Amino acid sequence: MEAPLITDDAVVFGILMAILGFVFYTSSKEAGFWKRFYTFIPALLMCYLLPSILATAGVIGVRWEEVNEAGELISGKTELYNMAKLYLLPTALVLMTLSIDLKGIVNLGPKSLGMFLTGTVGIVLGGPVAILIVSIFSPETVGGAGPEAVWKGLATLAGSWIGGGANQAAMLEIYGYNQEKYGAMVLVDIVVANIWMAFLLYGVGRAASIDRWLKADSSAIDRLKNTVEAYTKGISKIPKLSDSMVILGIGFGATAASHLIAKGVKWLIANHIPSLSDSVLNSTFFWIVVMATTIGIIMSFTRLRKWEGAGASRIGSVFIYVLVATIGMKMDLLSVLSQPGLLLVGFIWMAFHVALLVLVAKIIRAPFFFLAVGSKANVGGAASAPIIAAAFHPSLAPVGVLLAVLGYALGTYGAIFCAQLMELVSP
Repeated sequence: MEAPLITDDAVVFGILMAILGFVFYTSSKEAGFWKRFYTFIPALLMCYLLPSILATAGVIGVRWEEVNEAGELISGKTELYNMAKLYLLPTALVLMTLSIDLKGIVNLGPKSLGMFLTGTVGIVLGGPVAILIVSIFSPETVGGAGPEAVWKGLATLAGSWIGGGANQAAMLEIYGYNQEKYGAMVLVDIVVANIWMAFLLYGVGRAASIDRWLKADSSAIDRLKNTVEAYTKGISKIPKLSDSMVILGIGFGATAASHLIAKGVKWLIANHIPSLSDSVLNSTFFWIVVMATTIGIIMSFTRLRKWEGAGASRIGSVFIYVLVATIGMKMDLLSVLSQPGLLLVGFIWMAFHVALLVLVAKIIRAPFFFLAVGSKANVGGAASAPIIAAAFHPSLAPVGVLLAVLGYALGTYGAIFCAQLMELVSP
């Protein structure tokens, strides 16, 4: 991994913010070239792709290795993604949940859970299907024995795509896959999942057309959006500096509490419930997301909800877009060509997941929102599902979080079942 041209986080962060500023400035144009451009390319997708292009060109990067003047190999990495994931994401969840209409989310009905579970089934069955297909013309790609068995590596992918990083790490430990080759699985995870996310972001801008094709009834989603918008309009005011500072205090204060509680729970498990040490419950990030969402929901029943009128969800949306940009810089577009065999397995796997989602959505007439969020709650977890949900409307971000948390809970069990199926069909 060669060092990118720019490795200073302060400079990279400035570049990412400049990209976001450029995208939002041009997308706000009411006429001319940019109006036509954003008719076809959603602004959110550009916030994701432009950092990806810079990463591919070697201008910025996530990880790198270089030789110093003494001839020593040194490695480096940016902390921007971790900053956005651990600080900005939970704060955004709190601020975007302040005005939540919990009853409205419940009234979205069973289709949202149905599409999420469909996505889970698509991952569980997609792995063995992909192995079967690739083994027909390239059995060495999906073969191997012992710690080298490819199905064991793909089990870590199942853990990631049903749950998240903690489930992925659990699968690595359970099946003992050769860690020297583990990097290839991480590459497949990043490349395939992020390409699918790009398609979903594009689809958000075409949601109405897709819903018509699916013959879906999105009235419950529209009612929830309208309810939140009406409430926000009723309490809106021009925010003063003091308002913005209070909102930031609420958001980051809740994030601090989430981190504190999460670390306390992790300590409790490590010292008193060692039987849970290999489960998702031992993940600090899992508890940070759960607590941030819980605190936000509790606040929505108090007078703190009024701060939505001063732009709480707007500030939360800013943090989400920063997270989108940092996720984008993790995507090296040329890396698609570096592991063609395993990447093909990943693409077939994801295609099966998507096809099953589309089929079920067509049958039950589920809106594209449920398809997109149900998929990313599996494949992307709590770091991506709220992004997709909030792209439809900020008030919908909690839907993505709640489903992602369910994904964490099912991740290890679903991945183990998937792994057993992949072992059965492996050449």
